[in-house]
Order: sequence, then structure tokens, then C-alpha cells
Amino acid sequence: MSNVIEFKRPSLKQKHKGKTLCRSGFHKWEVVTKNKFDVKQGKLVTLYQCKRCGEQKVTAL
Repeated sequence: MSNVIEFKRPSLKQKHKGKTLCRSGFHKWEVVTKNKFDVKQGKLVTLYQCKRCGEQKVTAL
């Protein structure tokens, strides 16, 4: 019982990092270059992923 480990609480800045902007619709999109061709649609597609929250969107060319 004498071995007590103290945990550091994350600050509010770390806890809510990037959530407020993405929730308001201001994502930070990056192009993911793994897949460039969609087999189901038979088209070239571009996959975007948000840097902050990880949400993905696909656009067909």
C-alpha cells in the first residue's frame, strides 16, 4: 500500500487539442497517397485525411 503512483492530469490545452476547430468545420486536410484508384467506382480518387481529428473524405476526379 505504500507504493502510490501519482498521475499527471492532462492540461485543458492537451485534452481538447484540435477538437474545437474541426467541430466547427475547419479541418486541416492532407492528401493520403496510398490508394489512387477506386475499384468499385472505376475512377481515380483522392483521399483526404484531417491532421487533427483523423476524419477522411474522398473526392473523385
